[in-house]
Amino acid sequence: MTHDLIAVYPGTFDPITLGHEDVIRRAAQLFGHVIVAVAAGHHKKTLFTLPERIEMTQEAVKPYPGVQVESFTGLMRDFVVARGARAMVRGLRAVTDFDYEFQLAGMNRSLMPDVETVFLTPGDKYQFISSTFVREIATLGGEVDKFVSPAVNARLLHKVRSPS
Repeated sequence: MTHDLIAVYPGTFDPITLGHEDVIRRAAQLFGHVIVAVAAGHHKKTLFTLPERIEMTQEAVKPYPGVQVESFTGLMRDFVVARGARAMVRGLRAVTDFDYEFQLAGMNRSLMPDVETVFLTPGDKYQFISSTFVREIATLGGEVDKFVSPAVNARLLHKVRSPS
């Protein structure tokens, strides 16, 4: 573990999945301090509000003492630099993720030459999970309890079953 390095793991986390949690666990083993940066999501319509996503993520990271949760708006670059991070963690599930993430890493290197992008893959049983799929399955009445924690599952069921 690199005790003096700060890493940032950004995402929308709408909702946080077991795949995200696995990447956080792996990052916590590599870095002394990991900041899970929950994006306000101005470019996406989210199912959960920013405070709900922060709360779910905070609950998920409780087992990891070196991990904290913060929200951010604006450029990820500004957030990373302001926190003195030297690494940005990105999760990769499949080859389709790699193309986008590779381009993003190149852009981030241009904006933050002193910050390395570290790609982590979730364990085999989590590689196919995406928040988008989880939201869609739950919205259509399917079961998602094997893709998210029990606490997230309860919130998700309440959210999709509550009248708008």
